[in-house]
Amino acid sequence: MAPARKRRAAFDREKGVAIARALFHERGYDAVSIADLTAALGIAPPSLYAAYGSKAELFERAMRLYATDESLPLDEILSSDGPPAEVLTKLLIEAARHYAQHVTQRGCMITEGMRADDPVARDMATMLAEPGAEMIRTYVARHAPYRADAITDYILLTLRGLSSFACLGREQEKLVGCAQMAGKSLEHEFD
Repeated sequence: MAPARKRRAAFDREKGVAIARALFHERGYDAVSIADLTAALGIAPPSLYAAYGSKAELFERAMRLYATDESLPLDEILSSDGPPAEVLTKLLIEAARHYAQHVTQRGCMITEGMRADDPVARDMATMLAEPGAEMIRTYVARHAPYRADAITDYILLTLRGLSSFACLGREQEKLVGCAQMAGKSLEHEFD
């Protein structure tokens, strides 16, 4: 009598999304291949496509997981009391700390996804970034309606720069210093 074959455990799709999130965050969308994903997930390419549809769709699910579990607590920061320049400076400082807290998964995964070469992945990341940008715009408009677009653009530009520099391996202390310096320029915007 032949020994019974051990049945392989069912593939856990949600765990696969978490594994892919870490991989995409560490390397960026363009640097992660289907072979990288299938090796990390322990599945064959047809199984990846059956489970997630495409690399871009898996990336979208990974970014949504990141947005739920790892992104900045914008509502908490923007609902705090204090002068708007201080609140927005706090946002920049928190971003600097957050973007550089991991050794390998640095920066904002969604922000960096907006720079993907693949237009589908880039558009997905841009769409997922919009609610956060709108939350900042709404906050700024309550305090400086006449300058809301310019100040919001400045905050978003600074956040994206902090993310980019975190991805380049800049030390958290340097990023926080840059965030503090950027915050000083906000003081006269809300007079």
